[in-house]
Amino acid sequence: MLLETPSIEQLARIIGSVAAPAFLLGAVASFISVLVARMNGVIDRSRFLHGIADADSSRSYLKADIPRLKLRAALLNRSVFYATLCAIVTALLIIVAFITAFLQRAHEYGVAILFIVAIGFFCVSLVELARETRIALHEFDHHR
Repeated sequence: MLLETPSIEQLARIIGSVAAPAFLLGAVASFISVLVARMNGVIDRSRFLHGIADADSSRSYLKADIPRLKLRAALLNRSVFYATLCAIVTALLIIVAFITAFLQRAHEYGVAILFIVAIGFFCVSLVELARETRIALHEFDHHR
């Protein structure tokens, strides 16, 4: 089967329909950057706490915070995972939209389903971030 070049109107319609997903892709990339920065902060704090000697009685009580930091890291890791899935599905959405244009097929239903899936993954990622945020601030965070 030879691919036919889509008409200008069809390409304009496709470009218009993937504008929102393209912006979503950029936003998700920035969001992942924020999540990774938060995770780095948690990991740095965990490394600091692991470096406290057990004999250091003035700071050893801070090690009690390690399980909370592990939970925060796990929540952030899941948030990054779901945000990455959102980005992958969004990129697939854009690819599918253009491929269907070249195949002279309707793309609206497939693109709509992929957009719903992508937003679903983004929502799950936000929920994981919200869970992490709820436990982020703790009295131990203000001690060094």
